[in-house]
Amino acid sequence: MTDPKWAVATERGRYYRDPLGGPDLISVTNALDSINKPALLPWGAGLVADAVIADPIAVARRARTEPAALRRELVAVPRQYAERAKNLGSRVHNRAQAQVLGVPYPADPEVEPYARQLAAWFRLWRVDLARDVEAVETTVMHRQYGYAGTGDLWVWLPTGPYRRRQLWLVDYKTSAKKPATTVYDDQPLQLAALRHAPEWLLPDDTSEPAPRVHRTALLNLRPRSHRFIEVPSGREQFRAFIGATRTARYLHNAPGEYPAVVPPWAPGAPDRKAA
Repeated sequence: MTDPKWAVATERGRYYRDPLGGPDLISVTNALDSINKPALLPWGAGLVADAVIADPIAVARRARTEPAALRRELVAVPRQYAERAKNLGSRVHNRAQAQVLGVPYPADPEVEPYARQLAAWFRLWRVDLARDVEAVETTVMHRQYGYAGTGDLWVWLPTGPYRRRQLWLVDYKTSAKKPATTVYDDQPLQLAALRHAPEWLLPDDTSEPAPRVHRTALLNLRPRSHRFIEVPSGREQFRAFIGATRTARYLHNAPGEYPAVVPPWAPGAPDRKAA
C-alpha cells in the first residue's frame, strides 16, 4: 500500500481528504476491512505455531521462567509479520511506479525479484510503456457513495475481438509465500470500487472523469513467478462493496458503550420518583 497525497491515517483507519473540501471519503481497503475474513484466524495461529516449532526448547524454557513476556511476543507475531508484508508491498508498488515511469529507484535487493517479474509480464504482453499505460498510482473518488481509493495500473492490452485494445485496471498483489494463484473473496470488490468511481484526481489536485475500464485483473507478483488473473468487477461486486462501506461507517461511528437498563425502583433509576 502506498501513501497517496490526500490519504490520511485516522483512528478509524485510512480516509481521504476531499480536495474540494467535502466530507472525508473512506478508503476502499478501509471499507473492506469491515468484512469478516475467516482465513485470518488460522493464518495467525499458523505463524505462532511456526514460531514455537522453530525453537521449541527455548520456548518451553521461557514458558517456565518468563511466561508473560513470552505470551506478549507470541501474540505479536501475526501483527509483526503483517507489518513486514505491508512494508514490502509498499516498496514493490513504489518500485513498480518508478519502473513504469522510467525514473531511478534506490537499490533494494528484496524488491528486485518482484520488479523482474513485473518486467517479464510487460514483455510477455508486449506493453509499450509510453503508448499503452494510461495511468499509474492514481486516486479515484466516488463522492456520491463517500469513498476513494488508489489504483495501481491502467493499461491497454490487445484482448478484444481481433486483438482490439481494451483498458484494464490492474492491481498488484505481492507475497513471498502465497501461491501466485491466490485470490481472496474481497479482491473483486476492491477492483469494482476502483472501476466504478466516476472521477480521478490529476497531479494539480483537480479532477476529471475517469476513463471507462473494460476489464479488471490481479497481477500476483512473486519472487520467482507471476500470474495475471482476471476477476469480476461488475454491478454485483460493486453493490457488495457499497454494503461494506455502509457497514464500516456504522462501525466507525457506533458509540463505545451503551447504558445499562435497571428496574425503576433501583437506586439511581431516572424514573424512580415517577414510580
